Amino acid sequence: MIKTTDLIQISSLNFSYGESEIFQNLDVGFSAGKVTAIMGGSGSGKTTILKLIGGQVRPQKGRVICDSKVVNHMRHNELFAHRKTIGMLFQFGALFTDLNVFENVAFPLREQTALPDAAIKDLVLLKLHAVGLRGASRLMPAELSGGMARRVALARAIALDPSLMLYDEPFTGLDPISTAITGNLIRTLNDTLGITSVFVTHDIKASFKVADEVVLLSRGCVTARGKPEDLMESTDPLVQQFVNGEVDGPVPFHVRSRSYREDLALVQSENLK
Repeated sequence: MIKTTDLIQISSLNFSYGESEIFQNLDVGFSAGKVTAIMGGSGSGKTTILKLIGGQVRPQKGRVICDSKVVNHMRHNELFAHRKTIGMLFQFGALFTDLNVFENVAFPLREQTALPDAAIKDLVLLKLHAVGLRGASRLMPAELSGGMARRVALARAIALDPSLMLYDEPFTGLDPISTAITGNLIRTLNDTLGITSVFVTHDIKASFKVADEVVLLSRGCVTARGKPEDLMESTDPLVQQFVNGEVDGPVPFHVRSRSYREDLALVQSENLK
């Protein structure tokens, strides 16, 4: 599942949160210069992959390689430098509520560079123009719609011209028009800036319009990887269940448990104590 053209390579990786196992011997890569969607059911580890790429969490086994550097072996200073090459769009934008739109986008430039105010002003207006919100620079976050707030957060994420963009559920909570606008921005920015983009989503329709490749996760591993049309034509029952949103299929409705009779007997014995 890893190709030589992959900017990010995750190999032989095991990861758990305490006793909860998320990945077992995971192998997956993300192509340089492409837009890749990570999909899968809730709890399949989609957002965890973003955290592994950014070095927020470290695997118990295996390697996370980004641009030929092993992320999970990085020291503090190396990790800090690595994160400066990444733009991150959080699920609900995570704007600073006490700063206006302009200052939200200017924040990483003020924190991470020594640019003069005039240069920062030019860059902020340029980034806002790229997401269609140059005219909203003086608004406060509370005055923005959900779609506008997501676009401001995107302008802030690209403020330092990252080579890699990560998106955590970029379409969540958006109306159809805002979803289409956000998807178009992801595609346009990736191609215009010549970067690599990876996004986590449940939105089949929006992601298939945007992504070059789709990675489908299930049961701690990659179930399928390919172009959107490849997944649409797949005969794999699990892929079909997810793509078509079917109730019946390999992914069960009930969480694995004891038999109903055993559970009732256990409750009765506890009530007698």
